Amino acid sequence: MIIKQESPYKENEFKRKQRHIIRRIITRGNLILDTPTCLGSGDAQSPTDFSLLRDSISNYALLTGASIAGALRNYLRERDHGYLVSEKAGDLAPILFGVIWEDNQKNITIEDGNQSPLIIDDSISTSPIKSELRDGVKINSLTRTAAEKHKYDLELLQAGTEFPLCFQLLIERKSDEPNLLKGLAIALQGLEKGEISLGVKKRRGFGRCKVHEWQVWNFNLEDVSDRTAWLTLDHSWPTNKPPCTKSPAVNTSIVVAMKEAGLNLLEEWHDKRDRLIVNATFKLVSSLLIRSGQAAVGRAPDVVHLKSHQIGKEDPLPVISGTSLAGILRHRAERIVNTFNSCSSIVDKLFGFVEGKSAKASRLVVHEKVINNSADLVQSRIAIDRFTGGSFPGALFDAQPVFGGDETYITLELELHKPEKYEIGLLLLLLKDLWTSDLPIGGESSIGRGRLEGIEANLVRQHPEKIERREMRISQNNGSLQVIDLMDCSKPEGSVMDEMQEFVNDLLKELK
Repeated sequence: MIIKQESPYKENEFKRKQRHIIRRIITRGNLILDTPTCLGSGDAQSPTDFSLLRDSISNYALLTGASIAGALRNYLRERDHGYLVSEKAGDLAPILFGVIWEDNQKNITIEDGNQSPLIIDDSISTSPIKSELRDGVKINSLTRTAAEKHKYDLELLQAGTEFPLCFQLLIERKSDEPNLLKGLAIALQGLEKGEISLGVKKRRGFGRCKVHEWQVWNFNLEDVSDRTAWLTLDHSWPTNKPPCTKSPAVNTSIVVAMKEAGLNLLEEWHDKRDRLIVNATFKLVSSLLIRSGQAAVGRAPDVVHLKSHQIGKEDPLPVISGTSLAGILRHRAERIVNTFNSCSSIVDKLFGFVEGKSAKASRLVVHEKVINNSADLVQSRIAIDRFTGGSFPGALFDAQPVFGGDETYITLELELHKPEKYEIGLLLLLLKDLWTSDLPIGGESSIGRGRLEGIEANLVRQHPEKIERREMRISQNNGSLQVIDLMDCSKPEGSVMDEMQEFVNDLLKELK
């Protein structure tokens, strides 16, 4: 006699909950680094403090899908809600990248979260690693000398390194398809516009990148021909083989490519980022020397200006590094603030800080820029004995700075996130000091190096409550300064200057 034993589990308790995928959207693009990038491996045994992450089989650089996903998610959250705002249910970022929510008792509840429908592949560079070394040091703001035990070095990928990217978005039957497509388009548009940086020290000019062309496939898995085309797709990337029986939509714009692939996108994309962007053009009126730890092979000068290599170009290009420029701006900001109030924390809030276990990221992004149309000259110098008035024995050295000419222009790009009015005032004072050659950049400023002369500056104020942007331009014309409002050219110049002065007045009120 067989006795049927009743199961202690409820019916359908272990029923498989598979995803009913009805559509797969595959997007590919070729990412190119615009500035040197450090994709750190975290190897403590490396000869450098920050070493590159390498593929375990070949000598190629590895860009993990987790790094790409983190950068895209952060960009999407900032576009959707602004800077320094946490995610919440219903936002584009958790819908596209998934999330695990927590209850009030901080116990993880998986049922309240969702898996990411976006699959991001790891990417290996298309060419062997071509790296360059950069060294940096923390400067004591009081003595203006290097702080003890605060020197570091980084291994960077050269600008021009390429990474093939592949994204696959899974659309389920009951998923929020409009918002998934909107989130994907906004995130990839950030790569297209060069607004997303990768790796370490992103706020000091490293890791800027851009995707110049997109390929988009839209596979309807409920259609037999599309399902066959997806199965026959060559998933190796890059590849020279025909991709599949279904041709992709190709375009330089991800939005246009997705529309050409038959995808319907929501039109309203409000940018909620509150930021100030400064693009200033200067003329180099003297020599400039930002010291580099890497000299040329052979008989090189003792001190050379910092240069950056770019794949495809034979000679390295002289640059103004974001770390050097940020340090100079911070030191001058401290002098300005301490003149009125030595206890103020404005500088730490703006430039960030690290004190023991407490730290705060910089809200001021300083980009690295190439110096075009410059010339290298070697100068021999010697130390003078102040007692005898003769040359000091063994103190002869050579320096190789860059010199400017009539067509040597330097463009500096700054971006301030979530600015206060008094912080804009401080930034205007820093811009004034650079403009009037009062604030030199680089080393050996005591002998006249690093002087700039302002030519033109564009200030773009983007506020989340206003869809339109506010733009102002400062220019030098025949020795006179002109200030205009680009959004309202009929506005008197005096009122625009008064408006800028109000930002400085707010700074003075904050420091009282």
